[in-house]
Amino acid sequence: MLVKIEIYFDGEFWCARGIGEDIFTQGNTLDDLYRNIKEAVATHFGDTDEAISILTISELKLADAKAASS
Repeated sequence: MLVKIEIYFDGEFWCARGIGEDIFTQGNTLDDLYRNIKEAVATHFGDTDEAISILTISELKLADAKAASS
């Protein structure tokens, strides 16, 4: 089973919400958030024999990003 999670920064916390699943969690750091995502997904699906893969999707803004010159 593939669980898709959207990650974003709300200005104070790193947040994660499930895409197509009723899952939400947050953390002070990305490391905290990833631990919380694993716990939230495990809690949401409970005991299952099916392997769970988590795909995180995020939109990051890179300041002053420039294209490489050829």
